[in-house]
Amino acid sequence: MAFQDLLNQVGSMGRYQILQMAFLLICNVMVTPHTVLENFTAAIPGHRCWVHILDNDTVSDSDSGTLSQDDLLRISIPLDSNLRPDKCRRFVQPQWHLLHLNGTFSNVTEPDTEPCVDGWVYEQSTFLSTTVTEWDLVCGSQVLGSVAKFVFVIGILVGNFLGGHLSDRFGRRLILTCALLPMAITGTCAALAPTFFIYCLLHFLKGLWIDIIHFPVFSVIEWTSPKFKALVTILMLCATSFGNIVMTGLAFVFRNWHHLQLVITCISISHYVFFQISGLQNGHNNLEMNSFFQVYFSISGKMTKHGMHIKEE
Repeated sequence: MAFQDLLNQVGSMGRYQILQMAFLLICNVMVTPHTVLENFTAAIPGHRCWVHILDNDTVSDSDSGTLSQDDLLRISIPLDSNLRPDKCRRFVQPQWHLLHLNGTFSNVTEPDTEPCVDGWVYEQSTFLSTTVTEWDLVCGSQVLGSVAKFVFVIGILVGNFLGGHLSDRFGRRLILTCALLPMAITGTCAALAPTFFIYCLLHFLKGLWIDIIHFPVFSVIEWTSPKFKALVTILMLCATSFGNIVMTGLAFVFRNWHHLQLVITCISISHYVFFQISGLQNGHNNLEMNSFFQVYFSISGKMTKHGMHIKEE
């Protein structure tokens, strides 16, 4: 007899499936924010070069006269092709003559510029701090931001291979249990990473554990008859969307990337604790394939009552 036929006979949407689905949908809500977290923690704010006359707190008002911030910016930062302050270069010396120019003249000698050797000044209207501002991942180093995302995706790819193999070998409940805590640990350590290299390494490990966690989530579809598969699939997608909504709301409240990373990690830790103390971890509700045999033997009387027999091979 096929597995789906057995489910149809003993009940394809009973208490066991409902409890399993509820727990795994919560798991999906908890894990989803980790997959989109870097869209917020690695956001690139507006930035420009740090300049002495404009950003040095020790410069007195008499040094700059009565010039406004816009005037000081004009004499310190060149304009890019869009006539906006350049994000990656500054004038070697303040260009005072630019205060008296109302237009662009072809006979004016191009002033000397240099890279942002003293760092950058970042806008804080949207995010107070991101990984970009933490390690100055702008201009020549902007590609490193893509490297961090690439490393995270590589972790997910490796997790795909490991998750399937380990789940088949050791069972899904054990893998889910063992993956939740390392994901929370790597997330916490990533928020406290002292260097960008360590951050990328932890980011890789987090991506690995996240995808391993996703494997048991799909078991909720396997334990559901075709009659309810569409409903369960829709609920899983709704849980993912709700996780994205939660992530957006938290990003609005916590605008420092360290705090946001720790909050998301704390949610994962609470989920791990809930999983450990809940009744879903015992033999009657575990997610391993071995639980199928427990269910089978417990309902064998019902199957005999319906005149059904399992062919032994």
